[in-house]
Amino acid sequence: YLSGSSGDSMAEIALLWSTAYDSRIMSFANTLHTIDGGTHEQGFRQSLANVVNKYAFDFKKLKEGNARLKGDDILEGVVAVVSVKLADAQFESQTKAKLGNTSIGKLVRDLVNEKLYLYLEEHPADAKIIIDKAIAASNAREAAQKARDAWQSELPYLQM
Repeated sequence: YLSGSSGDSMAEIALLWSTAYDSRIMSFANTLHTIDGGTHEQGFRQSLANVVNKYAFDFKKLKEGNARLKGDDILEGVVAVVSVKLADAQFESQTKAKLGNTSIGKLVRDLVNEKLYLYLEEHPADAKIIIDKAIAASNAREAAQKARDAWQSELPYLQM
């Protein structure tokens, strides 16, 4: 659980990594479910990938020269709720399905950058599990891509 505020805006994030392969992120702005996400959800996704990669390199879980883990690899198994409250919510449509305030995205990014990194430092066993899961997802994705490429290269070309 992460929470923080800046001015008249506040963000709360609850997250966990499960053993599942898919991810589920639900976002809310002023208690309204933003089904299409928005700047707060985008800030969460970006920052989550940056923090896990930074931790992995800082603590030698990934070596210099290795590729960074992709956001989708890190998000595998994540279940999260991102909730923000702000005075002047600007939605991108009348259905209020997507939040457009850029300042709230920055608040969420700063919150995740600071507090999640601190959590990973204080809980190295959890950090290892998270990073190992992301590396396994990355390896599986790369192996699947190689298999697809090999299969396609062996297909005879159709001539008409």
